[in-house]
Amino acid sequence: MHDLVFDWKHIAFAASRGFTETYGFNGSQGVTNLEGVLLRPKSHPSSKTLLVFMHPASTLQLLPFPRSMAAAGFHVLCAGSRYQRNDTALIMENVVIDLGAWIRAAREDWGYDKVLLCGWSGGGSLTMLYQSQAENPTLTETPAGDPVDVKGASLIPADAVMNLAAHSSRALLLTEWLDASVLDENNPDARDPELDLYCGNVKPPYSEEFVSRYRQAQQERMGRITTRALETLDMLRRRGGREVERVFVTHRTMADPRFLDPTIDPNNRKPGWSYLGEPETVNSGPVGLGRIATLRSWLSQWSLEHTRANSLVTAREVTVPFLALECGADDAVPQPHTRQIFDAVKSEDREFRLIEAANHYFVNQPNELALATTTVSEWIKARGLD
Repeated sequence: MHDLVFDWKHIAFAASRGFTETYGFNGSQGVTNLEGVLLRPKSHPSSKTLLVFMHPASTLQLLPFPRSMAAAGFHVLCAGSRYQRNDTALIMENVVIDLGAWIRAAREDWGYDKVLLCGWSGGGSLTMLYQSQAENPTLTETPAGDPVDVKGASLIPADAVMNLAAHSSRALLLTEWLDASVLDENNPDARDPELDLYCGNVKPPYSEEFVSRYRQAQQERMGRITTRALETLDMLRRRGGREVERVFVTHRTMADPRFLDPTIDPNNRKPGWSYLGEPETVNSGPVGLGRIATLRSWLSQWSLEHTRANSLVTAREVTVPFLALECGADDAVPQPHTRQIFDAVKSEDREFRLIEAANHYFVNQPNELALATTTVSEWIKARGLD
């Protein structure tokens, strides 16, 4: 990547908060600071089009695909939210405002005429929520009832949206990954052996009856956690004191039967593996989805009942050109998600593409990475968006 130029970008805007939710300088002084990296090929120092990659909680400039798109001649912004690298207190509605600030800077300060949203992985539901609100703004509060003026933020719609190896919702993904065997949220060792995928009595391949029972137990566990979050938040508000938020741990969040049984929603993924490593280890490790969350963040990003970042819903408001790219051996995003998002999109100009053997990050897959890059590049150019 010696032919790429990496430019650090910083934008800031005023923001009022009821309490500090991110550690350090960001947010504690009445200002939201955002950082990102602009990737440009040396051979194309100027462009009228910008590809924007943004994930709610991650930074993406080290991933192969954004770099490959830049090497193909595009200007690529890997934008960070105020919650980058720590999603404990993440509020999806705030991230939408952050993304809006990046797009406004790209249009008004940096001179780009066209902005294309590239929703990679967890960025997919963010880009769909953003675009739906840019086309039809409605949100004035978070799921917890706190004010957030997405409706009044004058979000600038993107010229096209891409979902690339993207799932439909962090909340749905977590629901499908929750360990259904957990009986006590305060004691991860209290488990139902009949539902324990790793240390229990059931082994793959799993019967349809077992999977159905397991999915129901996952939804029930999700409901119990959400109820606890709602009740605790209500209790704090009724107290009327200065304690306004709490943090809690959700144990065992990587126990989707699909990771162990490749016959469930089959693709070319490696059985007994996930994009984070060995599923049983990840299940109780520190980087699982939703492992640590505030009450408000749980409702905004993890509660299937409350989150607004659900592409199966927001896609109905997206009318710009849309591309869905599925990795055929994805070891993170479950096989049905990309097609379900594609089917839900309102846009008349929509295409679905499959990269047969690609894993989630194109790890050790230069051929699949090159094919994905060509596929997306040709789709952009065919619409005169380059």
